[in-house]
Amino acid sequence: MNREAVINLFRQSGALLDGHFRLTSGLHSPGYLQCALVLQHPGHAETLGRAVAERSRDRQPTVVLSPALGGVVIGHEVGRALGVRAIFAERQNGALTLRRGFSITGADRVLVIEDVMTTGGSTRETMDVARAAGGRVVGAASIVDRSGGSVRFDVPFQALLEIALPTYRADACPLCAQGLPVAKPGSRPTAV
Repeated sequence: MNREAVINLFRQSGALLDGHFRLTSGLHSPGYLQCALVLQHPGHAETLGRAVAERSRDRQPTVVLSPALGGVVIGHEVGRALGVRAIFAERQNGALTLRRGFSITGADRVLVIEDVMTTGGSTRETMDVARAAGGRVVGAASIVDRSGGSVRFDVPFQALLEIALPTYRADACPLCAQGLPVAKPGSRPTAV
């Protein structure tokens, strides 16, 4: 699946948004990619999951781990395409953790899957969860890397779409300076 095919799925789904957005990272941006609008369509979710899986298959994962909420659907689809378990970490008292009886052992080769990666914070935190449980993180992947390829990890990372949308610190945001209202469309609330 090439870059244009991914962008077309986002456009068809109304998931490529323009405006003034507060990202999960706390940064502000004039552009937002709402993966949930694409992933709500089972055919799109399956197509994207297969494409991510094909780029990650050589890592030979035994389990896919995603951060809730954004990574759950794509993580499941990647796990299904690879024929491995797909589990997720969720926030408890502000920190990602394994719950619901999910476990990772020392024998597990963990592939961390995200929907959108901006700063890499959620991906790193999910890797930490896997390592703390004894798993070996063998790679990470996402549908979208909105850092434009600037974020690096200590394992191989793949994204179907690499795009550099501008981001601004809240205290230096030109959109805020213009008085434009800010929207928070993501899955993790931040203080306004």
